[in-house]
Amino acid sequence: MTTLIYIAIVLAVLIAIVLIVAAMRPDIFRVQRSIDINAPAEKIFPLINDYRHWGSWSPYEKLDPAMQRTFSGAPNGKGSVYEWNGNKNVGRGRMEILDATPSSKIVIKLDFFSPFEAHNTAEFTMQPKGNATNVTWAMQGPVPYMMKIMHMFMNMDRMCGDQFQQGLSSMKAVAEK
Repeated sequence: MTTLIYIAIVLAVLIAIVLIVAAMRPDIFRVQRSIDINAPAEKIFPLINDYRHWGSWSPYEKLDPAMQRTFSGAPNGKGSVYEWNGNKNVGRGRMEILDATPSSKIVIKLDFFSPFEAHNTAEFTMQPKGNATNVTWAMQGPVPYMMKIMHMFMNMDRMCGDQFQQGLSSMKAVAEK
């Protein structure tokens, strides 16, 4: 019986440590990746600004070929909306372009509804770099307490960052054709 009490005490202490450490984690996360693309920003911008082009480069589009897609609002740029509903790899969500500065910056409101709920902001920036363009894909958002606990056991930067890098590499291949 005393062994069970010791095990219970150790488990309680470990849980308390996890909860305390989680409470001290940042309230906001940010994931960001960049790539140099040998093309002018004017050629890259439409690939991001029009959701109908995302299938040519976005890694998320390839996770569920049967995913249901809905486009509404403006055909591209500010007010353009893309909603999706797919398998467990992509879930259900919605993106809306909040701001689009031609050949320079696109800001997107990104809402996930399943398999988990999250409300983030994605941002694409394009900076001239000689004959190339440096493209940065970033996402940031709030981290509620329960997500802080989850982030202790999963690396959000590596998980999303690897997908961002894959998408940027695909975008590079498309834009450099």
